Amino acid sequence: MNPSSSLRILVTGATGYVGSRLVPALVADGHTVIAASRTTSRTDDYPWGDDVETREFDLEDPDLVASAVEGVDAVVYLVHSMDADDFVRLDREHARRVAAACEAAGVQHVVYLSGLVPDGELSDHLRSRKEVEDVLLDAAVPATVLRAAMVIGAGSTSYELLRRLSERVPLLTPVPSWMRSRIQPVAIEDVVEVVRRALPVPRNTHYDVGGDEVLTYPELLALYADVAGLRRRRFPIPFVPESVVGRACARISGLDRSEVVSLVSSLKHDMVCREDAVRRDVLAPGFRYTSVRESLERSRAGSGEGPEGTASTGDVQSSAATDPA
Repeated sequence: MNPSSSLRILVTGATGYVGSRLVPALVADGHTVIAASRTTSRTDDYPWGDDVETREFDLEDPDLVASAVEGVDAVVYLVHSMDADDFVRLDREHARRVAAACEAAGVQHVVYLSGLVPDGELSDHLRSRKEVEDVLLDAAVPATVLRAAMVIGAGSTSYELLRRLSERVPLLTPVPSWMRSRIQPVAIEDVVEVVRRALPVPRNTHYDVGGDEVLTYPELLALYADVAGLRRRRFPIPFVPESVVGRACARISGLDRSEVVSLVSSLKHDMVCREDAVRRDVLAPGFRYTSVRESLERSRAGSGEGPEGTASTGDVQSSAATDPA
């Protein structure tokens, strides 16, 4: 592909959190965007709905997958099946189906947004992401895998969990002793930038994507409290199983239980980048990641004010009415 040319890009999961913010950026870049979803009418709810083509897409239907990727240059793969009991098997099978369809249709590049892969025994969630990576990287069509760290932005599950735990737990906040591993958050603005920069050049490799700051989860909680003007004191509590903590966090936050349990489970690992090759190979020279403080401030300030985060004129860090509940 010519890096400066306009591409026909199929975005799977276009109406999800990341996809809904990526689409307007790709449109602004001059690409033809095809938004794939189970129900094409869903795109009518988004500010960019009139600026894209739509195609019906269901990973359980091989014919729909094949027709969705027909005539496109690149596919952005943003779909996961975490709401199913057997999501590990489903994600693996879906990745194989998409890879085969892309090969048959002559697609030139697949970009997959994954998560960091830490050392040690992986949770089902992290193991599934890694298996999908392997399927796509071993396929005939070149794939660029972007292993994103914790994504900060209003409406993202990671941010909403952080916000709601900070605001709903009283002055004394218990923090399990095992939840002191290191994390490397990245702003949704920077995730969108990396994806759009990665699309024009097929590479068939993976990159770690994280901001410039590494901190512990208690330090992140303290930073959010400072930004939000909250007074919170944290104290460590030993010997509390991660499953118990995950279920408690899901109940307090009101977020999807399976997603929260998976996120909390990942906090027993150091979720930090092993390398920074994406800055050299993908991003523009001199690129600077958004600081964690700025990403938190903008995520809070933009919520409910001005254009939504999914609008071309809005702040991508902001929330949107269409964000997942």
